[in-house]
Amino acid sequence: MQDFTEIAKEVFNIEANSILYLKEHLDENFNQIIDCILNLKGRLVITGVGKSGHIGAKIAATLASTGTPSFFIHPTEALHGDLGMLRQEDALLAISNSGESEEILRLIPVIQRRGILLIAMSGDKQSTLARKGDYFLNIFTQQEACPLQLAPTSSTTATLAMGDAIAIALMRARNFKPEDFALFHPGGSLGRKLLTKVKDVMVDKNLPIVSPKTNFKDLIIEMTSKKLGVCLVLDSHKLVGIITDGDLRRAMTEGGFNALASEIMSVNPKVIESEMMAIEAEKFMVAHKIKELVVMQEGRVCGIVQLYDIGRI
Repeated sequence: MQDFTEIAKEVFNIEANSILYLKEHLDENFNQIIDCILNLKGRLVITGVGKSGHIGAKIAATLASTGTPSFFIHPTEALHGDLGMLRQEDALLAISNSGESEEILRLIPVIQRRGILLIAMSGDKQSTLARKGDYFLNIFTQQEACPLQLAPTSSTTATLAMGDAIAIALMRARNFKPEDFALFHPGGSLGRKLLTKVKDVMVDKNLPIVSPKTNFKDLIIEMTSKKLGVCLVLDSHKLVGIITDGDLRRAMTEGGFNALASEIMSVNPKVIESEMMAIEAEKFMVAHKIKELVVMQEGRVCGIVQLYDIGRI
């Protein structure tokens, strides 16, 4: 069987070099474009045809999910009515490696007539698109990974990398936080955890509670009946300790069948506030290698949160 790994490595090298070339030739135009987008009152609309269109759609999706209002518009559909989606306060980012794509060039007179800013992204700084744009980003690549030098490969990789660079620069400029990301991704696991508070997932009813003087038998009955694998030890409504399955097993191994809860419990248990975000509680539990936390509100026990419950978010 033929070994294709050398071909893959060659592709990786060629495409990696295309990105490094962008790095070496990045200029002040990039800063100007970021400032332009930051000051937009409207949206950043992306357009492109063919492979550039597919990359453009991905760039638009990345921008929209990271705090920059953006969407993709197909140039052919734009010429047949979808230009009505654009407003004067928007900017159009047009992608064409050659800078001569007919569908893109036909948009330019209309865009200019309406006073919409045009950001040109092309691999040819002398192209019509580059010369007509209000701003220009050079995505020139020296070599396609395609052995025929026909299929867009390195050029699309470079374009995607430039789009990512724009998105990340805008995120940094806006101080975009995980909480902001969650607002745009409420359906994903990360988004739900970032939006969910401990109080939303904790067990707050029928809690397993014993007093320091509870005997071993009653302790087992309480823990077993509440099915949380833990018991809270309260003295006059104040948390003084916690008893886990592990504590019970150790007591049984050491013959502590006559022990009281106060003799088995772990004192100074780790607690968490009910208003803390679930993802922070998860990090806390993982860091301390514990599976449940006592939840407090205004200095009083209000629930128990388990690592399992957060993991299901």
